[in-house]
Amino acid sequence: MVGSLEARLARAVEVAREAGVVLRERFGHREARAYVMKGSQDFLTEVDGEIETLVSGLLQTSFPDDGIIGEEHGATGRLDGVWVIDPIDGTSNFARGIAHFCISIAYVAGGEPVVGVIYDPIKDDLFAAATGLGATLNGERMQVSAATDIRAASIECGWSMRRPVADYIALCGRVMERGGGLYRCGSGALGVAYVAAGRLDAYVELHINAWDVLAGVVLVREAGGVTNDFMGEGGLLGGAPILACALGLAAVLQDITGLRLPVHD
Repeated sequence: MVGSLEARLARAVEVAREAGVVLRERFGHREARAYVMKGSQDFLTEVDGEIETLVSGLLQTSFPDDGIIGEEHGATGRLDGVWVIDPIDGTSNFARGIAHFCISIAYVAGGEPVVGVIYDPIKDDLFAAATGLGATLNGERMQVSAATDIRAASIECGWSMRRPVADYIALCGRVMERGGGLYRCGSGALGVAYVAAGRLDAYVELHINAWDVLAGVVLVREAGGVTNDFMGEGGLLGGAPILACALGLAAVLQDITGLRLPVHD
């Protein structure tokens, strides 16, 4: 199994970089960033479909028996032993010329994400991890922050239109009342990756889709952090809440969010 994970991790890194070359080139052309709306604050560009087709095609060529779940084209093949792809996480940023977006690729086996790769083609940041193999940023080991005091913590609260606006405002209020510094940057995948790298201390969202977060879940866990049981809450196909954080903030954020985290001795 380890060899299989190593092969999939290595290939996912190669595919993310290859697709990132295309995505970076498209970002430089205003006409390529033209968008339509799938729903309220839900942006779509032609590049989303182009990148997803490229990524899924490359992965299926390398691993023809694996399934695919993509944000734009849905699910094909099996649901265990499946790649979960977000071609552009942060499409609204991409469309508006804001350089904060990424490609997210995860692999799920045994009911859990076990490979995660997130690539920011503008900053050339490559986050990569596989279960039991650790987590890296541009080839260097990374770990979550040592934060223990929420009053000195930086916390990103992602916003989902799939939950009432009042619930999001209340969540932000509870974080701020405890003294947490609040962020919202428009890419859940990068937000969770930043937790793994220690750039942020926590990321929370009341509902997020699998393609936005599964790669980040692997990153955070392998970087020494903790997340709630996203898959156990039906997250693969239906989405679920996410809380990803440094261990030292687990107790207070569990209390603030109501999301259960694994118990650590």
